Amino acid sequence: MFKDLGIKGRVLLLTLLPTSLLALVLGGYFTWVQQADFQAQLLQRGQIIAEHLAPLAAPALKRGDAQLLEHIADHALDQPDVRAVSFISINHKRLAHAGPRMLNEAPAGESDSLALSSNTDATRFLQPVLEEQRVDAGDTLHTRDGKLLGWVELEMSHQGTLLRGYRSLLASLLLIGTGLGVTALLALRLSRTINEPLRRIKHGVALLKEGRLETRLPPLGSHELDELASGINRMAEALQTAQEELQHNIDQATEDVRQNLETIEIQNIELDLARKEALEASRIKSEFLANMSHEIRTPLNGILGFTNLLKKSDLTTRQQDYLGTIEKSAESLLGIINEVLDFSKIEAGKLMLESLPFNLRDLIQDTLTILAPAAHEKHLELVSLVYRDTPLNLVGDPLRLKQVLTNLVSNAIKFTREGTIAVRAMLDDDSETDLAQLRISVQDTGIGLSDADLRALFQAFSQADNSLTRQAGGTGLGLVISKRLVEQMGGEIGVSSTPGVGSEFWITLSLPKAPTDSDDLPLALLSRRRVAVLEALELTRQSLCHQLEDLGLDVVEFPSIEALVEGVASLRQGKQAIGLAVIGADAESLAPEPLSQRIWELEQLGCKSLVLCPTTEQGLYHRALPEAHSQLQAKPACTRKLQQALTGLVAPRQLRKEDRPVSINHRPRLLCVDDNPANLLLVQTLLSDMGADVRAVDNGVSAVEAVQRERFDLVLMDVQMPGMDGIQATATIRRWENEQRMDPVPIIALTAHALANEKRALLQSGMDDYLTKPIGERQLIQVILKWSGLSLGEPPSPHSNGELLANGDLKVLDAEEGLRLAAGKADLAADMLAMLLASLDADREAIQQAQANGDRNTLLERVHRLHGATRYCGVPQLRAACQRSETLLKQNDPASRQALEELDAAIVRLAQTARVSA
Repeated sequence: MFKDLGIKGRVLLLTLLPTSLLALVLGGYFTWVQQADFQAQLLQRGQIIAEHLAPLAAPALKRGDAQLLEHIADHALDQPDVRAVSFISINHKRLAHAGPRMLNEAPAGESDSLALSSNTDATRFLQPVLEEQRVDAGDTLHTRDGKLLGWVELEMSHQGTLLRGYRSLLASLLLIGTGLGVTALLALRLSRTINEPLRRIKHGVALLKEGRLETRLPPLGSHELDELASGINRMAEALQTAQEELQHNIDQATEDVRQNLETIEIQNIELDLARKEALEASRIKSEFLANMSHEIRTPLNGILGFTNLLKKSDLTTRQQDYLGTIEKSAESLLGIINEVLDFSKIEAGKLMLESLPFNLRDLIQDTLTILAPAAHEKHLELVSLVYRDTPLNLVGDPLRLKQVLTNLVSNAIKFTREGTIAVRAMLDDDSETDLAQLRISVQDTGIGLSDADLRALFQAFSQADNSLTRQAGGTGLGLVISKRLVEQMGGEIGVSSTPGVGSEFWITLSLPKAPTDSDDLPLALLSRRRVAVLEALELTRQSLCHQLEDLGLDVVEFPSIEALVEGVASLRQGKQAIGLAVIGADAESLAPEPLSQRIWELEQLGCKSLVLCPTTEQGLYHRALPEAHSQLQAKPACTRKLQQALTGLVAPRQLRKEDRPVSINHRPRLLCVDDNPANLLLVQTLLSDMGADVRAVDNGVSAVEAVQRERFDLVLMDVQMPGMDGIQATATIRRWENEQRMDPVPIIALTAHALANEKRALLQSGMDDYLTKPIGERQLIQVILKWSGLSLGEPPSPHSNGELLANGDLKVLDAEEGLRLAAGKADLAADMLAMLLASLDADREAIQQAQANGDRNTLLERVHRLHGATRYCGVPQLRAACQRSETLLKQNDPASRQALEELDAAIVRLAQTARVSA
């Protein structure tokens, strides 16, 4: 604060501050001394008055003359500062009193001596009165020992003393204020003699700053200030001289520049024309790449689609091989096109990175889920390990980061014959609060790389194996694109490898943290529950336990399925009971049939089970598990899917009426819009074969007219069409729906563009989702189920020997399915069906008896046994009825009674159909 004061303020402060402090200290001291003197004088005067009143009141106290005492007391009040007077007899009776009630308590003391008590307002005296006391003519008190007659009480007020003290204090303050005022006037006068020259200097410097270099300062009346003014004047002269020289140089340079302006203008015009030509060439190139992508992907869509349709028809083995070769070749061509287009876009500097929030763990696990089938076909294990200190919610380009990880993991799968591929994500540096320095590595147990391979690894169109006998194909652009993407994100990519042992590719990125880094998984239902884990592979088991612990579960590991069942049984009754089990299985180590029996045993022990199996073996385990839709997941395990599945096992969702597994009579009504006849025919054929009612049109105008005439469950809209394109048609449909106040029909875009990031533009135009060509059956089924709630399936075969339900949903008896379940052995299929038919009556009677007795456990056990028997025979209708009944019984759903009635009817239909077929 002192630094902010000017010279005037500092002079005043240095002058007034010491003076004020000294005046206050001295004034306070003398005021306190004077007040103490006033107080002492008051006490002395009160003592004297009390001593004089004692002999005057002695005769009256002896006679008990109250009237005389009242008279003496009234006269005593005339003394200054006397507030109240009282006379008290020997027996402590108040004989006379003058003045108000006394403020202080009676003083404590000897009865024959003066006593007093005091507070801030008054002082109370107590003077004894003796019989032999008298006062002579000189007002001198003579006391001899005599009999005590009573007491004189006198109270002296402090108000007068305080008033005299305040007057003295006020006088002191007035004197102090006067002195400070005089001092301030002198200080102001002194500061003015300093400030005025400084003001002149400041004004002169300001004029010099404005460029008025002819300004000079006059003498200022002080030796020091005159020297300062002289220095400023000399500086101004030097500046004026320098400015004149500078102006001369500027004039000369301006003349030189003026001579070159015409040449520069001509060059600028030429550069501007060249820039416009370059931009136009870049635009034409981008349009060419986009159109080329569309033109190539469109026929590829037809090739892949019709190849898939042909593979479902009756073909010879050689024809199946030919079609497989065509399909793989088309997929390879599609991958090459994508890589070439991405590389071209990077080389042209047209690749724009987005900045979107994403979850790192979900991104890694989604990448592994997509690549899992390729890994499982080679019996490889995929594992993700995200360290706990790694921030999950980040901001970046998730699509491009996923592209890099996909390339690295795909290469690891391509060059690994056996073992494990592990993806690890960890925090490399946490020194900055808003940024996360990440390290993501992909480690495999493949063939490894030599030093020469490492040097050529990140070069365009180069591969680790360039020999003519190489086993892995590709363009050699994948790692180059990954390197460019990582560098554009501000990171690094590298590799360490040992031939014959394996490789580890790593990337480091510095990404901003999202505003909230808390995980969004709801963990309340799973917190502190115990879960048993069975997984043979150590690294997979470590990853699985890590994910389960992140969900708030207490993990107990077991070496075998037998030990797991025994452990659950032994802890069943205690506080450490295990209510969940996560089992990693494959057909070699744990076959589906024994696993199904063990899961049944765990169910009886109150332990819900979740099975994780390779994607290539899901069909085997799906048929063996009683509730495969809730008990089976594919490897590698995803944390979010684990949480959803385990939560569903702990607290099963009660099926709504519309969600119950009843037969669906409504066929999805779909509108397909595409200007390419091959694509239109492909989509129409795929959807029709899966049971949909399809309407096909080849332009946007017809699509709008079709939507206005009929009501569809979903519209598949091609984006690029002549005339009215897909975006314009969608906008027209949305306007019409708003005008008619109709619920919007879901519109799914079909696009073949690879360069433009169209997703955001398509969604903003009114479309609900998009599919990228080429389109597969699984994509169509998922998107139709997602947006319409209607499921598609394989159509019934007209050549089957079994009978169908009235709605054409499930067969009563399917000989082909029975033969497939029996591994193609007709005798075994017949024996399994015969065993089932032989036990039907007994099972039906037992179920009816348990239902009549209200024995839920027995009823559930019998239904489960029958359900298990149907899984090895071609009886899809009875199997579905058993599954629905068992599910509703376990959920204690009221609809279980109706399900049991349907089960009984299914048993009767199977028995009748079997007799007719026999």
